[in-house]
Amino acid sequence: MQITVRNLLAGVFAVTALAACQPKQDAAAPAASGTSASSAPSASAPAAPAANGKLHGTDLRKEDIGGDFTLTDGDGKPFNLSDLKGKVVVLSFGYTNCPDVCPTELLTQNDVLKQLGDQAKDVKVAFVSVDPERDTPEVIGKYAKQFNPDFIGLTATGDQSLPVIKQQYRVVSAKVNQGADSNTYLVDHTAGAYLVDKNGDVAIFEPYGSEPAAIAADIKTLL
Repeated sequence: MQITVRNLLAGVFAVTALAACQPKQDAAAPAASGTSASSAPSASAPAAPAANGKLHGTDLRKEDIGGDFTLTDGDGKPFNLSDLKGKVVVLSFGYTNCPDVCPTELLTQNDVLKQLGDQAKDVKVAFVSVDPERDTPEVIGKYAKQFNPDFIGLTATGDQSLPVIKQQYRVVSAKVNQGADSNTYLVDHTAGAYLVDKNGDVAIFEPYGSEPAAIAADIKTLL
């Protein structure tokens, strides 16, 4: 997996990981704060809970980022992020052919729900495809549910504008290593997950490589 860094936000959210989803390499994704996350997350090494109001992720509550959007879910129905108001949402972007980064993130998010126990009922996980050409509603829906039956897979169809949503969330993505077959390629994309609070506002960014217990601790501050 190759990781590059781009400046996406001013102030505290200065750097986000742009992950080239490539297997068999161990380069670590830089954290949103500009420090390095050391490796893929592991549920077996829990982090200490957030204490004295200190977050493990990056606080984005004063940043102009996020907002409602409409995409298509795995059942082929329009889905609004605002439909999840009243829940804390773990929102990430990726694609189903990603060989490394996306499966790791979704496995981590499943572990996060396990860490939350009964509180998981107040949390939803949504995975947005940055590759709608290949990720049809059926494909993205089945993919997300492989990691957890309650995970929501979303993709753009019709006149739904993925570029606008990517701009809202400061997400970047681009095809790489495209061969003669136009359907064979990888996608570089922003890694990590946003925690969206019960009002639908982006609150915290969890960089790629965050431990499940650390993410769970940050979620508890929003419940």
